[in-house]
Amino acid sequence: MSGMRDELRIHTDRAVRQVKGVPDNRGFAVAMLLAVVALYMATGKLTQGAEPEPAKLHASTLEAFGRYVRLTESRNAEELKRGANLLGIDELPGAERAEAYAALKSGEVKMKKLEMRDGGKEIPCPGGIIHHWVGVILIPGAKLEDVLGMLEDYDKHYIYFAPDVERSKMESRNGDRFRVFLRFRRHKVITVVLNTEHEIEYFRDGPERAHSRSSAVRIAEVENAGKKDEREKPPGEDGGFLWRMETWWRMEERDGGVYVQSEVVSLTRDIPAMLKWLIEPFVTSIPKETLGATLVATQKTVQARVATQRGR
Repeated sequence: MSGMRDELRIHTDRAVRQVKGVPDNRGFAVAMLLAVVALYMATGKLTQGAEPEPAKLHASTLEAFGRYVRLTESRNAEELKRGANLLGIDELPGAERAEAYAALKSGEVKMKKLEMRDGGKEIPCPGGIIHHWVGVILIPGAKLEDVLGMLEDYDKHYIYFAPDVERSKMESRNGDRFRVFLRFRRHKVITVVLNTEHEIEYFRDGPERAHSRSSAVRIAEVENAGKKDEREKPPGEDGGFLWRMETWWRMEERDGGVYVQSEVVSLTRDIPAMLKWLIEPFVTSIPKETLGATLVATQKTVQARVATQRGR
């Protein structure tokens, strides 16, 4: 912190010297000094644990997100009904498709940023940002039931997906329908803890195919997590790091393993210019990083479970 203060002080002194040499620039000098002081104060407060100002989830933001999700849902339904080329990479040209499959078979995760459009037009989201990512992995040696068994074992998700998932609990189950509690913890510049509830349904599309649909029905940011005064902030009146999350999973057993694809559409706050340097890394990079980590954890966990079962 002292180094940062010294650096700011040096920049301030330089600014003062430069401005003093320019006639009739008193207003500019004052503005520059105020900006430097504001940055200095903000940095000091944030290093002491202060949080960004709360954001407000507006009806217009929700309406835009709902429209986006409906279009994504419709596209998914059409692809599943078609029954062929279920993975996103299947739509690639021949050479690219072969390269992608080779990468998956070597253990890589294939990730892609998506964007749904309405009649070819971008869907504006006032006050929010819609994040849309899809990722695919191959789990060699696994069977479809191995993957489904692991994903449906929600009471152990805090083990399988640690440290991103800090707590997990299956609240109820009715056949292939689940209601689940998950507590997320993510850190990047700042730490955010979220209590979330999800409704998930699994569908068996055949002996070697399945898919699922998950909706986060409640997301609450946790303040002072792990302390005696821990409390939930009112949903939609918080830091805005995650307001909504919708997920589509697809699983297909072939090529000596199971291909697993996860597609996630999430909603976060827009980024005010003054907070861009602080929360932009969290808001814009976490969706992709979280999806990638989830797929890698799924791959490793299923492989470990299969190896244990075979060793018995």
